[in-house]
Amino acid sequence: MPSFDIVSKVDLQEVDNAVNQTRKEIAQRYDFKGTVNEIDLNEGQITILAADDYKLQAVSDILKGKLARRQVSAKSLDFGKKEPASGGAVRQHVSIIQGVSKEKGKELVKAIKATRLKVQAQIMEDQVRVTGKKIDDLQDVIQALKSQDFGLDLQFVNMRS
Repeated sequence: MPSFDIVSKVDLQEVDNAVNQTRKEIAQRYDFKGTVNEIDLNEGQITILAADDYKLQAVSDILKGKLARRQVSAKSLDFGKKEPASGGAVRQHVSIIQGVSKEKGKELVKAIKATRLKVQAQIMEDQVRVTGKKIDDLQDVIQALKSQDFGLDLQFVNMRS
């Protein structure tokens, strides 16, 4: 029976490379000279420390640009709240979203059922598996899901016939 999986995976090596490139650009830019601006990646979480809100936004924009060049979607980042740090600086934690959560999985299953195609969808840990009798139906499901925004960077993998 034909099937495919819906996953949301991020290549952490590409994220690490983007963080390193962002760190280099911060060190070279004139508007960041003489202020404390840091970016670190630890266990799937990026921490940005900036001298003020403007510089925090600038570092975030640089990071998003570097990730986009490496085909990592900004949808896979969850920007936390800004919090004050010592010396008037601002800190922000950015989580990297891996996998499809149960809530998002339920949204995906609901959207698949709304297509009225003869397919079955089931949530399996951090992914959703879709099975059907016709590959054309599965491809129609993929197109329908691509046209909607679920707030996740979705990949469609393991297409089996």
